[in-house]
Amino acid sequence: MTLWRLIRIAWVVTRYRLDSLIPAERLPGYARFVMAIAPIRLFPKGDRTRGERLRLALEDLGPIFIKFGQMLSTRRDLMPPDIAVELKRLQDQVPPFHSDTARHIIEEELGAPVGKLFDHFEPDSMASASIAQVHAARLHTGEEVVVKVIRPGIDSVMRNDIALLYTFARVLLKIWPEARRLRPVEVVKDYESTLFDELDLQKEAANTSQLKRNFQHSPLLHVPTIYWPLTRKRVMTQERVNGVPVADTDALEAQGVDMRLLAERGVEIFFTQVFRDNFFHADMHPGNIFVDISNPSDPSYIAIDCGIVGSLTREDQDYLARNIIAFFRQDYYEVAMLHIESGWVGEHTRANEFAAAIRSVCEPILEKPLKDISFGQVLMGLFQTAQRFHMEVQPQLVLLQKTLLNIEGLGRTLYPELDLWHTAKPFLERWMHERAGPKGFWEELKRQAPDLAQRIPQLPVLAHQALSQVENERKHREQQTAAFVTLKNSFSGVRKGARRIRIGLVLIAGALAWQPLSQWAMQQHWSLLAAAGIGLALVIWR
Repeated sequence: MTLWRLIRIAWVVTRYRLDSLIPAERLPGYARFVMAIAPIRLFPKGDRTRGERLRLALEDLGPIFIKFGQMLSTRRDLMPPDIAVELKRLQDQVPPFHSDTARHIIEEELGAPVGKLFDHFEPDSMASASIAQVHAARLHTGEEVVVKVIRPGIDSVMRNDIALLYTFARVLLKIWPEARRLRPVEVVKDYESTLFDELDLQKEAANTSQLKRNFQHSPLLHVPTIYWPLTRKRVMTQERVNGVPVADTDALEAQGVDMRLLAERGVEIFFTQVFRDNFFHADMHPGNIFVDISNPSDPSYIAIDCGIVGSLTREDQDYLARNIIAFFRQDYYEVAMLHIESGWVGEHTRANEFAAAIRSVCEPILEKPLKDISFGQVLMGLFQTAQRFHMEVQPQLVLLQKTLLNIEGLGRTLYPELDLWHTAKPFLERWMHERAGPKGFWEELKRQAPDLAQRIPQLPVLAHQALSQVENERKHREQQTAAFVTLKNSFSGVRKGARRIRIGLVLIAGALAWQPLSQWAMQQHWSLLAAAGIGLALVIWR
């Protein structure tokens, strides 16, 4: 199956002439020669633009490649404008599957006809993405909802692509020893788990409910309500929300939305999820984000599609926050020490050398005005520098890095003058202060002993149990001591008995050597007989 998939990928690349996306002038001479004589050039490009050809190729290749294109569409600072505009269509304009298929899946999952489940069901899909599509509907109680349905057969397609990624990762490890630092197999495994979580809409519904609770009373973010009786593994029903797609900047500006506030709130939402809640929406491309413009001067976000979420350990949270603050202060030695302490680079790495290497790459970037600094460029510079120091990719941070790049790209689309550092720095400093202050100490105490309050009434019983345990341990030690003494006495007795036996054997042997046994009866050597008898008594006496 992997071989056929490789052939399929090669055919799609050839069909859409994706080779033309590679700037030939940047290739080595031999590579330009190979490209010039390659048979792929026999295929015409047609009238399609390069962005359109790339989008169509990613659509043909399936959900994993579509998601890659979605991520690229948010980075207009890294992509040519014509390609970025075309890739933006991957966010919610993937060709839908037939509505009859959607109805069949809904009825199979929910166990009743669509007409009985809903007062109205719109056959044409509202939007269609790489893994699922959504239909508008209305409940018999009058609520307007949307019904999300998983694409048929998507599971096998994704498994084939994941198997292909594993093959690429293992081949990379064999042909390039330095790839061990990148841990490609672990990264693919982590991506696999998050990707297949999207195929279970019950998990997505649970994630949505959790995110809604986290922002229950917040003016920053609204998360739709889940209708659990109409939700299963392949079908999810949720509140229908009304908002302007965040990527439609023309509509937002026409409504007089405060774009600067909107961009800064997006950054605040991200850092709140990562550091306050440790539960972040990890698929925040523009197709999943809308804006509530009911009050243009005080806009808020609406988030959907919570199939991919992430979390960090408390240690990774601390190291990440301190790293970002240290970068902002251009304290490269602190950055180096944090990487060593966290185990992200080898413990034998010299902090001074690592700090000097980071400084040489990041200083030119950080010398720019803060609004012009791309955090993505800083990360890329750091990773390139860390190659010398055998820095390993941390799979638990890959999802976070991807999300942060999406947020930065989204923020700069809304407000090109966005100062990510200015927005993030106060939040991180406040969070670090709370973590290290009395409030943080109390929260840590509650985390370490969550049932302390429940155990206070049981203190007398617990004290009695503790004393009983101490007494039992004392008796056990006394028994061990007594057993040791007995064993010691036994060994002493054994040593004494062995000495007695040896003396007895010597007496018997001496008597026999002095007078053969055959002559004992004729010659009564009573002295020798007495010596032999004493020796025998010593041998058999206990």
